[in-house]
Amino acid sequence: MNKISVRTVWISDLHLGNKDCKAQYLLDFLNRHTAETIVLVGDIVDFYSMKSSHHWPESHSQVLSLLLKRAHDGTRLIYIPGNHDAAVRDYLKFDFGRIEVRARFEHETVTGKRIVAVHGDEFDNAVCHSKLTEIAGYVGYDFLLFLNRWWARFRRKAGFQYWSLASYIKSKVNSANVAIQRFENAAVQFARRRGADAIVCGHIHHPDIKQLEGTFYFNDGDWIENCTALLEQHDGTIQLIRWTEKATLLAEADAFMDHELVKLREEKESIEAA
Repeated sequence: MNKISVRTVWISDLHLGNKDCKAQYLLDFLNRHTAETIVLVGDIVDFYSMKSSHHWPESHSQVLSLLLKRAHDGTRLIYIPGNHDAAVRDYLKFDFGRIEVRARFEHETVTGKRIVAVHGDEFDNAVCHSKLTEIAGYVGYDFLLFLNRWWARFRRKAGFQYWSLASYIKSKVNSANVAIQRFENAAVQFARRRGADAIVCGHIHHPDIKQLEGTFYFNDGDWIENCTALLEQHDGTIQLIRWTEKATLLAEADAFMDHELVKLREEKESIEAA
């Protein structure tokens, strides 16, 4: 099986320990890709869910084992804890050998652009008006995931590929779209204050690539609903992909591309094809 080589991978919101984690798709994605750097942008293990439900299938252990193996094989592995694995934040100053635990991580692309990565729960105050609103959101989201779980089972039995009902319903709710816009604006302001060219977040389970007033906003999505990852190709292009039964390119930003590298690659491919 040929592996796809990329420079950097950002993934978040795996929610290992949660019954809605799409671990099999994630394992396939990790097995099909190699990267110089993997950035885990929070909510890797879902300690929230594990308090009320003892769900930990073998596939979840396999995900952790594979990530650790990549680190020991030379991949740089960065772990930024999120709100569902916030307990890991107590160990930011500890030495875990080949795993770097950071509150945030600044990455330099092949073209010298600066991308800061944070989980995104630090922007909740810009989204939620009150604790009651936040609680209501969690209850409604749990119900959406329940619907999504049974919808996915129905589609699988009918021979169809995975499609997120939860994401579709959320896209039709105006208040959810307003909250996403507020989150995006808060994230971009955070990046600007740090002089970064772009920001990578997770947290809200809404994968996206967009440019807001000159600063790029990247959200790598999740492996609960969307099964998405953010990739930096070796030429600097940033891609957002969905990885289920088939790979789908959702969005792409070529503003960070090294055009000389692209030219050299095309010339090499042309020589090899001759």
